[in-house]
Amino acid sequence: MNIIDKNLLDEVSEKARNSERLRMNYNFHESLDAKAQRLLNALEPGTVLPIHRHCHTAETYIVLRGEIKMMYYDDNKNVIDTSILNPLKNCYGVHIPKGQWHSLEVMESGTVIFEVKDGPYTPITPNDTLI
Repeated sequence: MNIIDKNLLDEVSEKARNSERLRMNYNFHESLDAKAQRLLNALEPGTVLPIHRHCHTAETYIVLRGEIKMMYYDDNKNVIDTSILNPLKNCYGVHIPKGQWHSLEVMESGTVIFEVKDGPYTPITPNDTLI
């Protein structure tokens, strides 16, 4: 059993702050082959998430604390929509359809999201990034 509390969020956020990538996962799934990938993703301002998509799964984010700016794109890297997710502003999360180009910008230190997508884990390929 895992309790998702302030102590756990603080622990994962501290690891993110000390990570070269400025983010850190805390997985609840037992393996990368699991049918459901469920995890905390601690994100710090300055972390780089390229414009990408997941062709095999939709993806859902729930912001537990902090704030992220979500950006959605067309195939030509044009921003087609944005949203600010922050539970203190009554905007808690997003469901990103399979194949939707997206990225995010972290607006507050200590931001943690709960992320869910279908498994097994599939690394993003060059065809699934817009560089």
